[in-house]
Amino acid sequence: MEQKSYYHSYHNRDRLVHIIDADAGTREALSVLFRLEGFQTTAFADASSFFAAVARTRPDVVALNLELSDEPGLEVLDRIKGLRAGIAVFMLMDNQDVNGAVEAMKRGATDIVQKPIDTERFIRLVRNALRRDVLLGTVQGGRRPIEIRGFNQLTPREREVLERISNGQSNKEAGRDLGISPRTIEVHRARVMEKLGARNTADLMRIVLTG
Repeated sequence: MEQKSYYHSYHNRDRLVHIIDADAGTREALSVLFRLEGFQTTAFADASSFFAAVARTRPDVVALNLELSDEPGLEVLDRIKGLRAGIAVFMLMDNQDVNGAVEAMKRGATDIVQKPIDTERFIRLVRNALRRDVLLGTVQGGRRPIEIRGFNQLTPREREVLERISNGQSNKEAGRDLGISPRTIEVHRARVMEKLGARNTADLMRIVLTG
């Protein structure tokens, strides 16, 4: 067990986690949690402070509260995904909000973390995300490479669609990028989900991020 703990600490030591939450207690608790696991952390009370810091240093992981004082959490998520930097974003939720959770997953959130936070599960989710090449691979042309089981079953077009879904693009955005209609993107998305055994978009993202 000690060897495993050392490995994770060593493996994570250069990984930076940004925490964005209006609650000081949450910021402090998560900062301590991730530092104990060997991560570097920086915490912010609002989105504006976070984006000022991101201009200087890009994090590997962001823990983002759905409700912020200066900007809606979903809009912050969109802006982070717009950076095309392969940042894993975990949405923190003060209250159970199914619609908010679904929308966050559609917009590219890695996963949802409900308060009170199950710290062991949260750390496991972060480790899984960081282990995947989908997050750690070299960014080429603004897109992350994808390596998951079943990927070789996909057609070249389906792979292109999956890459854009994993980067948080909507059907409309992906269609515009590929020069095809949003409806055609939806058809390709459905085929991708079928081939990879995903039940919905959130499930598809989990498959991509955990391999």
